[in-house]
Amino acid sequence: MKAFQVKNVNEYNLIDTEMPEVAAGEVMIKTSFAGICGSDLHIIHGQNPFVQFPRVTGHEFSGVVTALADDVEGLAVGDRVCVDPVISCGTCYPCRAGRHNVCMNMQVFGVHRNGGFSQFTSAPASNVIKLPDNVTLEQAALVEPYSIAMNVLSRMNPIDGDTLLIYGAGVIGLTIVQVAKAIGIERIIVTDIVAERLETAKALGATDTINSREQNVEDTVREWTNGEGVPLIADAACIPALLPEILRIACPAGRVGLLGFSSAPSDLSQIEVIKKELTLVGSRLNNRRFPQVLELIASGQLDPLKLISHRVALNEMPDGIQLMEKHPEITRKVLVTMGEY
Repeated sequence: MKAFQVKNVNEYNLIDTEMPEVAAGEVMIKTSFAGICGSDLHIIHGQNPFVQFPRVTGHEFSGVVTALADDVEGLAVGDRVCVDPVISCGTCYPCRAGRHNVCMNMQVFGVHRNGGFSQFTSAPASNVIKLPDNVTLEQAALVEPYSIAMNVLSRMNPIDGDTLLIYGAGVIGLTIVQVAKAIGIERIIVTDIVAERLETAKALGATDTINSREQNVEDTVREWTNGEGVPLIADAACIPALLPEILRIACPAGRVGLLGFSSAPSDLSQIEVIKKELTLVGSRLNNRRFPQVLELIASGQLDPLKLISHRVALNEMPDGIQLMEKHPEITRKVLVTMGEY
């Protein structure tokens, strides 16, 4: 079969490889569609400390079940499915506490084990989710980035009337916009430095946008909120230096969701956190949020296809990656169509 493999840092190509085996408790999936994520680019550039090379990447994918281990129940050959990429052990403290996405023995598709940029992929049945009849395989390939948005919003515990400020209008920022709108957050402010991205954010549901090249974010937000600040802030820009500003903009009793994976330190003013009794939460991957996202797609409240800016075939993946690298202002989600070889 064909697969896209990152052999080493900045070395990647399409390869011929053996079909994966179906171990106990697993199913075989013929991959239909897969999304290229910014974290796939991080792997290519050697910026992911967890990956071991060579690696078939890809953690956003959908397909059709073609085989099952004898002990698998609840799935059948021919089922249309998507795959939650977070594999947890079920026994460590985070798992016992219901926080499977920070499992101490976690494996992630495309990082710790081969992922979805291949014609066939084997996966634990517990990570395979059957699709509702009215959800397409294209839509299902993009459940994962929306699960990240659902996870961070859930961590921030929105309540009726909350305003949400999102730093960054890249793919994750845009998915947060869409999910926030779908769950009923009425005022959604997005800030970025790229005008085209802000236009997209507005088209996907943002009520207000701030181009931080042209406007002071802190002053603008204070003016819009009569000096109160905002109760919900999601940092999808993932720039550690922005944290002091974020804490100043947050209103008392506010909640801040952090998504960045940078090892660079942030300046944190303890008095800002204590006097307002702010809640800072980290959000990593997703904690079994796929069913919630699929429900929103099935009900028509969420349409992942609006996120797609480009489509490429598997053998065109290097071109898709170059497009994302060279033209981030016009690329949102690049969807890979697996096709036949």
